[in-house]
Amino acid sequence: MSIIEKAASRIDSKKPAAPDAPDAPVAPGVPAGTPIIEAAMAARAEAAVARSLASASPVIPAAVAAPAAVAAPAAVAAPAAVAAPAAVAAPAAVAAPAAVVAPAPLKARKQGVKKVELDLNRMRDMGMVTAAGGRTMLVEDFRIIKRPLIKRAFSESADSTKPANLIMVTSSVPGEGKTYCAINLAMSIAMELDHTVLLIDADVARPSVLRTLGLPAERGLMDILLDDKIDLADVLLRTNVDALSILSAGTSTPRATELLASQSMSNFVHEIANRYPDRIVIFDSPPLLLTSEAHVLATHMGQIVLVVESETTTQHAVKESLRQLEGCNNVNIIYNKTREFPGIEETYDYHYG
Repeated sequence: MSIIEKAASRIDSKKPAAPDAPDAPVAPGVPAGTPIIEAAMAARAEAAVARSLASASPVIPAAVAAPAAVAAPAAVAAPAAVAAPAAVAAPAAVAAPAAVVAPAPLKARKQGVKKVELDLNRMRDMGMVTAAGGRTMLVEDFRIIKRPLIKRAFSESADSTKPANLIMVTSSVPGEGKTYCAINLAMSIAMELDHTVLLIDADVARPSVLRTLGLPAERGLMDILLDDKIDLADVLLRTNVDALSILSAGTSTPRATELLASQSMSNFVHEIANRYPDRIVIFDSPPLLLTSEAHVLATHMGQIVLVVESETTTQHAVKESLRQLEGCNNVNIIYNKTREFPGIEETYDYHYG
């Protein structure tokens, strides 16, 4: 017998019998007409079942502990994948700015070498050497003059401290034709097949190379020596004569002598003498007896050409000029403005029968 049945039997034994009451449902779910005791037992049984269910159902939280599954936040830790920022570290590739360092061609910003046009017809009419001027006495004279100069310029026995491809053309006094001779010598050497020539106007007190050639003044030698940011290429003038380039005297300065005697000038002449193995550099110098620049310039030169005007320059002037050039190797003299053979025609050519 169950505990409920025992309790019910004790209650029944103690209670007096009650008059019959109309049948009424005692508890929901208990059919009408059910005896009270049975109804109470049924109600208690239902209550016990409900209590057992109530006590058992809280265990569901163990299942509801599915929050452990909700611990899927560990998967949400996919932020580790979001750590793809490590790949976003592709900024290393964005370091392509190293390529943008194309500023190296900025050297090209230095506007490059300027090109000038020589009026060759005008030069020919002025009696100057031009390749298209035909075979004239002047052309032949400078072919004779240039040959020993070229030979010494590339001689193996040349003094390395004074490169023989640096040639200074000067005179004792103004008006003897030194600029005329310097231009014609440069034009004649430019006709060579194996050599190039750079003509530099170094008469900084009275520059005349560009003026003689009908060209406007430009920056040049003095500007290079005054400003170490200026390179030769910035002021060099290319001409329509393929093998000929020109460097003007540049900005006038009262310190010209000191600049020509400076280490900067030594570095400059060394560079232009050695940059191109086939190059000859001709300097149109100031007159020796009127300026101090010519004497200083001569100390850098491997060869010197002294222009003497026929029947005009005094013997005393020539001797004094040669005295100032003592210690300089390879001093040559051009006897200018003379006609030793007045009967010979000025132009001639060879004819083959």
